[in-house]
Amino acid sequence: MSKKKFRQNRKLWFRAFKQLVKLRYKKPTFEYLGEKPENGSIILSNHECAASPLNLEVYADFPLRMWGTYEMNSGFAMLYKYQTRVYYHQKKHWNLHLARLFCLIASPLTNLFYRGLNLISTYPDSRLIKTIKESVAAITEKGENMVIYPENSDNGYLKVLDCFHAGFTVLAEALKKLGKDVKIFVAYFRKKERKYVFDKPVLFSELKEKFSDRKEMANYLLQRCNALGE
Repeated sequence: MSKKKFRQNRKLWFRAFKQLVKLRYKKPTFEYLGEKPENGSIILSNHECAASPLNLEVYADFPLRMWGTYEMNSGFAMLYKYQTRVYYHQKKHWNLHLARLFCLIASPLTNLFYRGLNLISTYPDSRLIKTIKESVAAITEKGENMVIYPENSDNGYLKVLDCFHAGFTVLAEALKKLGKDVKIFVAYFRKKERKYVFDKPVLFSELKEKFSDRKEMANYLLQRCNALGE
């Protein structure tokens, strides 16, 4: 008997939308240096502008949810403002007027994509508690893998990442208190090669034994991520 083809738990209209995306983006090769994520893990990946989340959502054959900044997930008006001023102007270094014109077309499509993606919003303040609660439920109750893009993109999206934010450790600690020693995967999307490489997973308990604080954990995983891109 042939194995049933995997598909993400998404609404029908969004699955149809992703079929259109496939016409533009060829399927990348997925390479696993260890096991493939199955359910209930944390995946840390480079962002590569929008290429990594788009290719992962469209082509990954394991269940996932993604973290994303709340500005991208709070309706069209806030999304348009964020994309023009922050994403295209500050991070991608576009001319601001060009970014505003481009986003008249790009922002409605991006807003549609994020509505279908069922993104989990992240916040720079106490509202992060909401992010953690929603993420814990997605992992423990639905068996979804949580994809987090922890790189510091203040200076744009770099080939060699210079910093990982350590927010993912807050989620890992919350899971540990519930008795789940979560596996953490590091992944790197090589855009030119059309290849998504996943490192061997490491248990959060192993990271805690090895490192004394969150920043050391984040830096260790940052180095592993960069090594995948070489």
